[in-house]
Amino acid sequence: MLVEFQPVVTDEDKERLAQMAGEIWREYWPALIGEAQTEYMVANFQSLEAIERDMAEHGYEYWLVRAADELTEPELAAGAEPAFRDVGYTGGRVEAETGRFFISKIYLYAHERGKHFASRVIAFYDRLCADRGLAAMYLTVNKHNDLGIRAYRAKGFETIDAVETDIGEGFIMDDYIMEKPAGA
Repeated sequence: MLVEFQPVVTDEDKERLAQMAGEIWREYWPALIGEAQTEYMVANFQSLEAIERDMAEHGYEYWLVRAADELTEPELAAGAEPAFRDVGYTGGRVEAETGRFFISKIYLYAHERGKHFASRVIAFYDRLCADRGLAAMYLTVNKHNDLGIRAYRAKGFETIDAVETDIGEGFIMDDYIMEKPAGA
């Protein structure tokens, strides 16, 4: 499987990311946090406005995670190009003060989970941290997201803290903070 990380740069990219975020969030999160909190979080943290704000004001970077089947020798000989499809998105920001990369988002479509794309995303961040001289990466994961917690532990992340964050309108994010040394 070929995987690429397309930087989100243009207005069209940002709109595509926001559309994808809404779709992925609505297919996964209502079962864990309820429909009302899901919609609140999509509007406040995954919408086009939130993406543009985070990029402009907080130094966030985003990438579309795209995949394609590898081409056969005859297809390559004929000059065929891989047909990439969107499988999810990821994003975060460098924290210069801590020498870490905060992975804010790793989200995949339901039908793309279990295909090792999350492993490819973590490997992407390992390279990014090495290239930028960062010591570690970290993320937050909902305490009830057993699938995510298991996946992150398997990739070398360790729980370093637990936090409850009031995000407004009576909603709380109840998360573990997990960290992984870069290159480990």
